[in-house]
Amino acid sequence: MPDYTVPVKDYLFLFNDVLDMQSKYKHVEGGGEASADMVEAIFSEAAKFCENELAPLYQVGDQGCTWDDGVVTTPPGFKEAYAKFIEAGWTTLTGSAEMGGQNIPSSVGIAINEMLTTANWAWAMYPGLSEGAVATLETSGTEEQKKDYLGKLISGVWSGTMCLTEPHCGTDLGQMKTKAVPNDDGSFSVNGTKIFISAGEHDLTENIVHIVLAKLPDAPRGTKGLSLFIIPKFLPAADGSVGERNGVRCGSIEHKMGIHGNGTALLNFDNATGFLIGKPHEGLAAMFTYMNVARIGTASQGAAAAERSYQGAAKYARERLAMRSLSGAKNPDGPADAIIEHPDVRRMLLTQRVIAEGGRAMVTYASQYADLYRGGKTQQERDAAEIRLGFCTPILKGFITELGVEAANHGVQVFGGHGYIQEWGMEQILRDSRIATLYEGTTGIQALDLVGRKVLMDKFKQLNLFTGDMLRFAAQFLPWKKSTLAKPMRKRAWTITKLALKWRYLGYRMAMRAKKNPDAVGASSVDFMMYSGYAYMAFMWVQMSAAAHRQLAAGEGDRAFLEAKLHSAEFFFERILPRADMHAKTLGANLESLMSMPNSYFE
Repeated sequence: MPDYTVPVKDYLFLFNDVLDMQSKYKHVEGGGEASADMVEAIFSEAAKFCENELAPLYQVGDQGCTWDDGVVTTPPGFKEAYAKFIEAGWTTLTGSAEMGGQNIPSSVGIAINEMLTTANWAWAMYPGLSEGAVATLETSGTEEQKKDYLGKLISGVWSGTMCLTEPHCGTDLGQMKTKAVPNDDGSFSVNGTKIFISAGEHDLTENIVHIVLAKLPDAPRGTKGLSLFIIPKFLPAADGSVGERNGVRCGSIEHKMGIHGNGTALLNFDNATGFLIGKPHEGLAAMFTYMNVARIGTASQGAAAAERSYQGAAKYARERLAMRSLSGAKNPDGPADAIIEHPDVRRMLLTQRVIAEGGRAMVTYASQYADLYRGGKTQQERDAAEIRLGFCTPILKGFITELGVEAANHGVQVFGGHGYIQEWGMEQILRDSRIATLYEGTTGIQALDLVGRKVLMDKFKQLNLFTGDMLRFAAQFLPWKKSTLAKPMRKRAWTITKLALKWRYLGYRMAMRAKKNPDAVGASSVDFMMYSGYAYMAFMWVQMSAAAHRQLAAGEGDRAFLEAKLHSAEFFFERILPRADMHAKTLGANLESLMSMPNSYFE
């Protein structure tokens, strides 16, 4: 597999030049500590760890974990890499200072998680799952629970998981059967089985803290009856160390399409001792904290798949010789031209590139709200950021992961037959990327969440806010403005303006159709989400274009980097963005073509 080089320059371009994260950190508790120099140093050191420690283990991890009577062993090198990771303090980066963390804004951690995932997807999931457990305890845990668990989770000595899915139910959590019965000491005895638990059992940490949904005996039906519990693999001792073994065991690990290096476990809870998080029957609300954190991380996995596959495909395309260019020989002294000279190969490479860079920008843009949600200086700021982040999350998760699979598929295609062979590593990226469209809610679930909860139930407030941001940004480059960038940006400003207005129109139109037939929501939700994704990504590319033009006009920055960014932007607007029109048209298609066929015909 080709080496992975962390695109540090691209992260810094987004943080410093496009989104000006430093100005936003002024509104975040402790954000002033994350100076531009510090963020650059953090990114540079993270890049070294990813390139030197994790990337070489990517294909090694494809050997998979092993299970023996409940004991799971990770692939060679994983445990040693994790020990170096926590020794260097990486798990403490965004944790609260009171619990031993460095209190760096979440946006920095989100960027580093993408680097880790690109270097070694399966390995990165182990510390990644712990972040959701930390977020849940920070927002919903008692002071005693924080004291018992947060410090160990933040230090990385213990790790965390999220336990929702059961054999008979996935997204439909109302069917959950896991039961929690109160004990006399205030704890609960939990019985049930959970499946598909990422990092559910492994040998990297001395303890694993499971965050588990279960039902109390008096629970009402449906999701309103779910409560949330902490169930550690080992109960904490009085001195905070690992105590006696709890009643949770790994019954098996899943045999999966990809991410073989992650121990995806079936967990049996047999009279396991659990501790209630938050209020009874309000577990799903507390779990949403975890799920929102996880979904942002999953969205960045789509960008990671595109980046890793692009780097491998671009190197191969520059070196692989096959056929002559249609416009004349470019390598006349060789037997053939490099395949990068062929338009269709360039199409695939540029598609990968704009997905990686555009997806990264989308996640970074949303991470400013994650910073405020976690560390805003006022409750009003935190509440507003939570809502804005909630609107972005299903678009990020659903859209970027779908495009990540597309990018990984192009990587295999660029290699031709060699892409289908394991030794090159390109097919592993494709296999790994496929899970991102499934876990943390499938693409269809994300689309329904966006349309139902974030647009229709919200009465278009967040849609209008987001598109309002697009309109205000574009307005500064329209003809009657005196901006020095008005001329090079005018065409794209009009494009963004029309996209924003059409996005609003499509939302209103969908609402009108839903009044006549509720199935219209389900029939059009994925197309609406994909249109939303392309509009969101276009907004990012127009901002990146403006920043690049601004620096070039001032004679600043790396000219080659900035010109490449503008070339990529042009490709996106000319050859990728037109897909949005297809989704807009399909969104309004006749419902009968989808729903009128009798079920008996599906044979």
